[in-house]
Amino acid sequence: MRTTINLDDALLAEARQVAARTGRSLTAVVEDALRESLHRRNRPGVRTVELPVFGEGGFQPGVDIDDSAALLELMEQGDPGHGDAAG
Repeated sequence: MRTTINLDDALLAEARQVAARTGRSLTAVVEDALRESLHRRNRPGVRTVELPVFGEGGFQPGVDIDDSAALLELMEQGDPGHGDAAG
C-alpha cells in the first residue's frame, strides 16, 4: 500500500545508508525497522529482574575498576591457592 510519511532528515539519511549498504530498498529497510519496533513493544511477558545485592554495596576503598590487573590481585588475596608466599 502506498502512503506518505514525514521523517526526520537524519533518520531518512541513515535508512538510505542502510539500504545501500545491505542492497535492499528503502521501503524494505523502513518496513523491517517498523516491524521490529512494533514487535518489541508488543512482546508479552517481558519484565525486568531485580538482582539480589549482598553486603553494603559499592567498591572497596582504593579499587579502580579500570585496572584489571589490580582487580585480579585483589580478588586473589582471598583465594587460598594464590598467596604471596613463593613456592
